[in-house]
Amino acid sequence: MKMSEAEPRSARRPGRRPGAGPVADAPASDRSRSYRHLQNPYEPLRVFSDDQVAALHESALRILETQGTKVLSADARRRYREGGAELDEATQVVRFDRALITRLLALAPKTFTMHSIDPERHVPTGGRHVALAPTSGPPNIMDSANGRRAGTLLDYRNLIKLCQHFEVIHVLGGTVEPQDVAVNVRHLEMMRSQLLLSDKIPLVFARGHGQITDSFEMIRLAHGLTAEQFRERPYTYTVINTNSPLQLDIPMADGIVDFAAAGQVLIITPFTLAGAMAPVTLAGALTLAHAEALAGIALAQMTRPGAPIIYGSFTSNVDMKSGAPAFGTPEYVKAAFGAGQLARFLGLPWRSSSATASNTPDAQSAYEAQMSLWGALMGGCNFMLHAAGWLEGGLTTSYEKFILDIEMLQMFAEIFQPVGATPADIALEAVAEVGYGGHFFGCAHTMERYRNAFYAPLVSDWRNYGTWFDDGAHTATERAHNIWQDTLRRYQAPARDAAVTEALDAFVAQRTAAGGAPPPG
Repeated sequence: MKMSEAEPRSARRPGRRPGAGPVADAPASDRSRSYRHLQNPYEPLRVFSDDQVAALHESALRILETQGTKVLSADARRRYREGGAELDEATQVVRFDRALITRLLALAPKTFTMHSIDPERHVPTGGRHVALAPTSGPPNIMDSANGRRAGTLLDYRNLIKLCQHFEVIHVLGGTVEPQDVAVNVRHLEMMRSQLLLSDKIPLVFARGHGQITDSFEMIRLAHGLTAEQFRERPYTYTVINTNSPLQLDIPMADGIVDFAAAGQVLIITPFTLAGAMAPVTLAGALTLAHAEALAGIALAQMTRPGAPIIYGSFTSNVDMKSGAPAFGTPEYVKAAFGAGQLARFLGLPWRSSSATASNTPDAQSAYEAQMSLWGALMGGCNFMLHAAGWLEGGLTTSYEKFILDIEMLQMFAEIFQPVGATPADIALEAVAEVGYGGHFFGCAHTMERYRNAFYAPLVSDWRNYGTWFDDGAHTATERAHNIWQDTLRRYQAPARDAAVTEALDAFVAQRTAAGGAPPPG
């Protein structure tokens, strides 16, 4: 078959509809099942030498020995003191001997598995494994039809449905805060949504003992576990953010204790902005963040030796003209490479992020997110938070940005797939068949493979200008708008035992009637 250059690409690519870009379930969609369990085959990029990484670690130990960290939770301070740290109760400052830190670090597991309701969706963590989670916690939602507004429970549920649909998302997240639900019962509605609309690993926000206890109980009900069985393996995770510089507040400290005691996953993540809450140099900012992470890891291991930990990093810089946070910058990428080196120095799984400071899903949001992705994924991260949907420095989740990010994540997932080099892949027979000056469109080798030979884009439009223009000249953002709406229309909930749904509904009703669990202070 000879293909004319004038033949529109849409004529040879089935499954399109006007203005929408390729449909999410195009013929090559079966390959997306290979995205369920990603492994990064590439050696992580480095920004420091081994000696420099060791120097950063030693400097962090010195900070913990001499300055320590301020801990606002009385229970956490007690645990630190009983675990061997030095406590000044008058100042609430805890200091650590480096030998104590070294001993506690040795207790944390290098790898572990988070367990889903569906065993096919278990998430191995550590080594070369990569898990991707959506953005988490913005108060606002945005889409191109309705603009920016306060997030609602409907938006939260919509985003959980989108997370369920796309295989390249492995773990759920806070996606957007449903501000139409009171804070004392919000965690109940969010957890019910995660457990009934998806079978992927749920997130629990560390917002006080009561909310954590409720959430753990709901996860236990969904899995049909006893309290003892729940504590035997990880089923959920939380993110602990220190208050840089060198402070751990009450909800975060108590969250470390609750999750460690229950054997659930802690992603301990100092959020440091170079030039603002951390030294202006990347080495200084990373050293401070490393010290704060070590202090959090120590509390977890004091609470329960062997508690599963992910070493979290979120170091970027600020705009020195305005003080505004900046993301997806060259400094952000280099900080990600360096944080990955520090995590591997400790032998722990590493969490990174995708982020942008853009206020709308435009070119800036795409190139800053792409820079973040390169820093995290090529830096060797095992867990990426905010991988889809993040806008406005984390203040907004965007439906269209979610879809644009899914496209980029799927492309990285394809980059991670192995490349064959068997005789059939090398294709000497095809070269001989085509001969001199021919083409490979119709040869046997191509005809056997063309349906799944290449990645089929979710959003990108590869048609020529004339065809694209005649079809409405839709931008990638406009195509993304159609895709998320179409995906929600085609969403199918995972199967759930009616008894589980009834038990969750009854628990939510009972806890709501009892007043829920207000977050601390």
